[in-house]
Amino acid sequence: MKLIGSNPWRGNAISRVFGTLFNSTEALATASASVFASAPHPFVPLRRRILRSGNPRVSILPVLHQWLEEGRNVERSELQDFIKQLRKFRRYTQALQISEWMSDELNHDLHPGDIAIRLELIFKVRGLEEAEKYFYSIPELLRVVQVCGALLSCYAEHNCLEKAEALFEKMKHSGIRGPLPYNTMLTLYSRMGKHGMVDILVKDMEKRGVDYNIHTLNIRLFSYAATSDINRMEKLLMKMEADPLVSVDWHGYVSAAEAFLKVGLLQKTSTLLWRAEQRINIKTRKIAYEYLMTSYAAIGNKDEVYRIWGLYKSIVGFYNNGYRCMLSSLMKMDDFDGAEKILEEWESGNQSFDIQIPNLLINAYCGKGLLEKAKSWANKLSDGGKEDCRTWSLLATGYCTNGQMAEAVESLKTAASMACQPGWKFHNLTLAACFEYLKEKGDVEVAHKILGLLRERGHLPTDLCDRVENYIDGGDLAVLE
Repeated sequence: MKLIGSNPWRGNAISRVFGTLFNSTEALATASASVFASAPHPFVPLRRRILRSGNPRVSILPVLHQWLEEGRNVERSELQDFIKQLRKFRRYTQALQISEWMSDELNHDLHPGDIAIRLELIFKVRGLEEAEKYFYSIPELLRVVQVCGALLSCYAEHNCLEKAEALFEKMKHSGIRGPLPYNTMLTLYSRMGKHGMVDILVKDMEKRGVDYNIHTLNIRLFSYAATSDINRMEKLLMKMEADPLVSVDWHGYVSAAEAFLKVGLLQKTSTLLWRAEQRINIKTRKIAYEYLMTSYAAIGNKDEVYRIWGLYKSIVGFYNNGYRCMLSSLMKMDDFDGAEKILEEWESGNQSFDIQIPNLLINAYCGKGLLEKAKSWANKLSDGGKEDCRTWSLLATGYCTNGQMAEAVESLKTAASMACQPGWKFHNLTLAACFEYLKEKGDVEVAHKILGLLRERGHLPTDLCDRVENYIDGGDLAVLE
């Protein structure tokens, strides 16, 4: 059975693809096609042409059309491979275009696997409602467990519990043979805090003879860790370690360690972190070492933090995220001398400046009342032209918290005059305290100047600026609540 253009919903979807993509990128798409049309020899394979079209806003269809106009064929398996590669690189729109081109222009039969992938792509590109429409446009004969599983994953990602439960029940009646749908529901229940459902679902798996896999066990482990259910966690760990068919991954042990830490079992926590380290591989070592640093810092084991940091630098390499992680770990243990050395090391070797890294230390100094040190680092950044409003906003909050309001106002004024990345928000309590201080002191002119800078730089919404202005001129202090 072919799912071709006779389906009115799918016809509309294709029109939308052409309308939204071609209308907004017509010039780029035409240019892309003309490049390939006039491409000199040697011959450029289709796979390379597709991977070269890296701009996700540009339709991939002109590349495919050009290929056919050159008198060449493309096999179904090739198209499936292209879709797989594009999904891997998160080029979902282009992957969806190829999926629809397979059936709409080449009239290839769609197998359940193709349908499941298309449903997932529609969800990624157009949202849940369109994914549901596509699902119900499919002949019921093709709504097999694999296809239903794709929609189930969409529901789970959107935390649509009732819809997920209803669909899952239908799938069970159709016959679930593998653990994937169960794992999807286990993850959803665990994420939504319905940990009691985890064991119920596991018992249902056993009753129906559905084999579990390592993902099933890890989800259970995370769920028990979330509820600090030590007894069940220990039993499950023993079961997993004794089963030759499964292998507990490093994340499972770290999750268990965090649960033991919650109840103060530090030696058990340390043992589990050691076990986690033994299960790190070349693919997971970067994120795993970062987790281990923060976990050892949480139990106050400075020697292990430095040991893991040494492994990270020698094996993983230089990453800003690693330095952020190490700084945070040292500051948890109040090792400010060590944190300063790490920051100096980062300054001498970083290839990509990240203001968050020095700001971590500045914020920690402010939290400990070490305001002179915090200001010294802020001035150092300023001298190098590398500070932004976040640096001085943190300093303003530090001064405010420690009752040094004159310094807080000066820092806020500096912060307000600077540009900042979208999404950054000033601390409302700091703003309120500074404006209250200025008003009580009678420095209305200074208050208006700071507000003008905040308004001009777009740091505050217009309506909030208006309310602050009203307060400065005699209104109520609750304007920032």
